[in-house]
Amino acid sequence: MTQRTTSRQPGETDPRWLDANGEPIDEDHRGLVYDIRTLVDRRRALGIFGGIGLTSLLAACAGPGESGTASASSSSGAGAPSASSTPTASDASGISEVPDETGGPYPADGSNGVNVLDDSGIVRSDLRQSFGASTTTAEGVPLQIALTVRDAASGAALVGAGVYLWHCDRSGGYSLYSAGLEHENYLRGVQATDDTGTVRFTSIYPACYSGRWPHIHFEVYADVANAVASGPIVKTSQIALPPESNDAVYATSGYEQSVRNAAAVSLASDNVFGDDGGIHQIASMSGSVAQGYTAALTIGV
Repeated sequence: MTQRTTSRQPGETDPRWLDANGEPIDEDHRGLVYDIRTLVDRRRALGIFGGIGLTSLLAACAGPGESGTASASSSSGAGAPSASSTPTASDASGISEVPDETGGPYPADGSNGVNVLDDSGIVRSDLRQSFGASTTTAEGVPLQIALTVRDAASGAALVGAGVYLWHCDRSGGYSLYSAGLEHENYLRGVQATDDTGTVRFTSIYPACYSGRWPHIHFEVYADVANAVASGPIVKTSQIALPPESNDAVYATSGYEQSVRNAAAVSLASDNVFGDDGGIHQIASMSGSVAQGYTAALTIGV
């Protein structure tokens, strides 16, 4: 295809910048397109626009029937990525590292008394029932927990990582610690992340107990073998549950105590999530009280 060009004598004004009477339009009133073209002409040698596509810039500013004159290939070379499409160091992984948080006083990982991690049966996906000597089932609104673990530096899924997860029951008690629950081990379990870096647990919606925002504890290990052997912990943190689902669940039978406790605490006042409002720890929720909820969170470690 032949490119059409228009030749002008030296000093002759481009017809696009003439008014209806053929008189030159004052530079201050020629518009954004003129300003952009002038800037391009004056600064082209300096490469001021780097890898930005000039065609896109001019086309976005062009008036009716007008198109940019610079091609994308002329500025960056065929097949070369532009600056706008190349990830920077800050967004290469697209994920921030989840904050380190306390495991609390009821971890049952051997750091505070009892250790459930070396018990046969701890590796499981359904956490609702105690295993071993007891078969008590924790009651409450059904909750699926999907935790995806990624490398914060690269964004890559951590496949085969061991995740130990635990939380309180609908009365606010923790198995193995709270009065009457010393011989129960429900709402605790370990799993390995799958090919997407995700573990999925079946559980019940935890209560809001006095002084804390509703939450779920977890520890990440290199693999399940390290988890059940109380090996080095890669990350200890917590999942925050959002207020909308909290309100819906706590309005149901069995969660009456949580209504009063939830009214006395906020994400901002919580002693764990309060420093940043739990911005990297609030789960995305789907579902309903009738159908059960799913809490999903992707974390960087």
